[in-house]
Amino acid sequence: MQSAMQTHGSLLLPPTVKKQLRSEDMERHGFECQNKHCTAASPEISKSSSPSMTSAAPSSEPHSSPLDLLEEPMECDASVVERDHCYTLPPSVSPHSPVASPVSSNIPAASQPEASSTGARSPDASVKDAASYPDTTRPSYGVGSLRLVKCPHCSLRLYKKNLGAHIKRKHEGLKDVTAASHLKNVCVDATRGIFAVQRVAHGFSVPVHVQRKTWGNHHRIKCGLDECHKYQSLAKQSGLIYSLCEHIRSLDYCTKTACEEFLNPEFLEKLASLHIVEESMMSTCKSRQKAAEKDHAPFSVLVDLGGSTHQLCFSVHEPKIRSFSCFGRVIVTYNVKKQTWHCPCTNPRKPCPHKSIGKWHVFQTRKDLLPASTRETFQSHTHPATTELERSVRYTYAEKKIPATLPGDATAPRALTDYPACLIPTEESCKLCPGHPRLEDRFLITDKATIVCMNGVNHNTSTYNKRCPKCHLDYRYQEWRDGLHNFNDHVILTLELCLYVRCNLQNHVSVSRLIGCLESLRGQKFPAVGTIFQAYCHFEALNNTEYSYSCVNCGLFPAVVTMDIHRNRVSKLDLSELKTPPEDFDGQHNIEDFWDSVHLDMISRGFFPNSSTNPFVVRPSYEHWAPWIGKETRKSDSVLNTEFKKMCETEGEPSCVTADRLCEDLSKQNEATLQSLCKSCGVDSRGSRADLINRPKLKNQQTPEVCRSVCGSSGGWCVVSCPHGVVYSLKFNLHTESPRDFADLLLSWKHFPNICLSDFAYDLATHTNSRVPENPPFHPHEGKPAAQTTKNLTKALHQQLKVSLPWLREKPELSDENGHPVTGSSHRYALYHDRPHHGNTTDPHDVLRSINLVPEVQERVNNTTVKRLFAYMRKNNYFLNSVDPSTHVFLMRSMMEHRNTCCNTRLERVQRR
Repeated sequence: MQSAMQTHGSLLLPPTVKKQLRSEDMERHGFECQNKHCTAASPEISKSSSPSMTSAAPSSEPHSSPLDLLEEPMECDASVVERDHCYTLPPSVSPHSPVASPVSSNIPAASQPEASSTGARSPDASVKDAASYPDTTRPSYGVGSLRLVKCPHCSLRLYKKNLGAHIKRKHEGLKDVTAASHLKNVCVDATRGIFAVQRVAHGFSVPVHVQRKTWGNHHRIKCGLDECHKYQSLAKQSGLIYSLCEHIRSLDYCTKTACEEFLNPEFLEKLASLHIVEESMMSTCKSRQKAAEKDHAPFSVLVDLGGSTHQLCFSVHEPKIRSFSCFGRVIVTYNVKKQTWHCPCTNPRKPCPHKSIGKWHVFQTRKDLLPASTRETFQSHTHPATTELERSVRYTYAEKKIPATLPGDATAPRALTDYPACLIPTEESCKLCPGHPRLEDRFLITDKATIVCMNGVNHNTSTYNKRCPKCHLDYRYQEWRDGLHNFNDHVILTLELCLYVRCNLQNHVSVSRLIGCLESLRGQKFPAVGTIFQAYCHFEALNNTEYSYSCVNCGLFPAVVTMDIHRNRVSKLDLSELKTPPEDFDGQHNIEDFWDSVHLDMISRGFFPNSSTNPFVVRPSYEHWAPWIGKETRKSDSVLNTEFKKMCETEGEPSCVTADRLCEDLSKQNEATLQSLCKSCGVDSRGSRADLINRPKLKNQQTPEVCRSVCGSSGGWCVVSCPHGVVYSLKFNLHTESPRDFADLLLSWKHFPNICLSDFAYDLATHTNSRVPENPPFHPHEGKPAAQTTKNLTKALHQQLKVSLPWLREKPELSDENGHPVTGSSHRYALYHDRPHHGNTTDPHDVLRSINLVPEVQERVNNTTVKRLFAYMRKNNYFLNSVDPSTHVFLMRSMMEHRNTCCNTRLERVQRR
């Protein structure tokens, strides 16, 4: 028989078993089967036999042979081998484990599965009986010290210590909800009747929200658990319309109401300063706190139902009703041991407002539960006082400038491992205190700083600071020679990445798109885009750029300039916050002081994470908002910006928004916007888009309200450039643009240009001459090349009039008094780019302002170059218009400077040919 069953060293069991084993494992397998099925397979075994242990052989009785057992059919009970509980025996058996010999059982018939299935005894009695008649079989797993018993209900073999829990969980019926036996609960919103209830009675489980509101006009009783919804739906289908789940029934015995802890925004700001909560998330948390106060709902409540010493649960307000917040509240949990947060609205690793609010709550009430590194950083070196930080910002701006032209070794590509692992300030003594005392020993800021480069990110960099013992000024690492730029001691950019961001901005690629491409390419998660963008602005603010704003061909004082408006829509500009300046304010601004304050604003964002406590923030105002003109081009550091007078001007104040330009902008609006504009202007709003645009009344509405609706909330940029497309002056307007803005720029120049080309030449000449009536800038003939005679008008209308200005080609030997240094002429004309359109002027003599009258100007000016400049600026609107005003003006000036550099390089290359 053995030879018949053996095939190539293996033994085949009978068909009922259907398992193939090696011959050396066959004997052990037989003993295990006998131990499992001794009652069902061998009822003839003597009850008086005693167990005996052998290492390899069974008992000497004939029927105990394992090979003989193979001949008998063995019934396999599924309940015996079921292992769905954590307290059952492990499924695997080591081949070298000791094997138990088959034994006869002394368990009476009442303990057999057939008898126990009658349910004649209670579960408690079953436990006692099973414990009193243990299974004395020693397991083959090497665990001989633990006693095994069989469950009288399902014949599951398990350790005796787990039998009571098994019967209680698997075989006891549901207990009635009573005062002594109910799910723990607490009220978290007494106004709306919202409670937090234990999900299950044993162990720790995330609470579930339940609403039981039986007062007022609208009653509602509902459980927030999906299983309970299904249970109630099934109960209603069965006719049990009054059936309630155990969570709702447990509320009959609720005696506690959780107290709301008012969360102070100062603690949230400290969390943001520690980079535990992002600044964007901080503003979201504050807005949600205001929303909770408006709804008269608790913002964040600690839910303490016991069950775990290392799990904290918070009931957080959620303004919107969603799948995870059916009652407008969310349960957020914090594992103190693992230091992890969980919220049902997102995955564990992704931040969300609810987790940030929970961190805010813990940081304010139980700071001892936070990670040790966070507590130490907060307690010892969070941030020094505001005065010391201000001094640190000014010291960094004055002493840590980056060269405009960086050497190649500082920007060369490197591997992440080539950058230093510890960033320590190089200063050894205080540069500001008398006597220059030696600085204190370095102290750690973080050992998880992130270096961001083209090849990816490195999260294991340590940053240190040093402190002066006298003035308490903190010195941070800021050494460009290492090829790194430190933003806030937590995010460090490589200089290679900074230059790469600059090149991308010049090509109209925003930082968010750039970082998205790098993340996809490298397969790594980079820091927040907003942080990297601010770090780049921090780099540009420290860069020692000259901002000369001049052309290599036209020099510092161009004789011919073109002027136009670049419109944009700055979403974060609120004109209602502008305060009226003092009565004695004359519109003079110190240009250096203003732009230094903008640079300090960009730098301070690496020191002050929260803008509300940042003293360097620059906000738009009539008294502190200067344009930019090159240092050699302007008269002095005092320049004009008289926008505050726009509020006092009469309705006759001219505007740069001509009818043709307004019609062009109207054509870009959608039908809904056009209909709204028609209604506001009292025009019929019916018809197609073409009909609405061509309505004469709408085309002639050049009121500030209509211009602001079409062109944007701000007045856009006034740009003065030379014929080669190099920008000489920039002015960001707070209100709708007008000739006043260009007059401010021209009157601030050291030398007034001879030819000014624009689409509003008549208004520009009229307004500028009215500003200086004793010495009108535009003369002769009010800025026209020819006198206003009938003969000249007739020739000009027939395009037969030509006025030569030879000093534009060559400077005469004798210059006029107050003449231009390039041409020697004191004549100044305001001309149109092209022939004046009917909508651009109401003066019939403006035909004498056409550029076609002066051949020398036609030779110099290339309309394509000017159009290319403004097309370049328009392509950047999609990311520039989304930032705050101070960042907008800083970045625009920086981008224009780098564009001017590229234009000058191209012009020099052409000259060398």
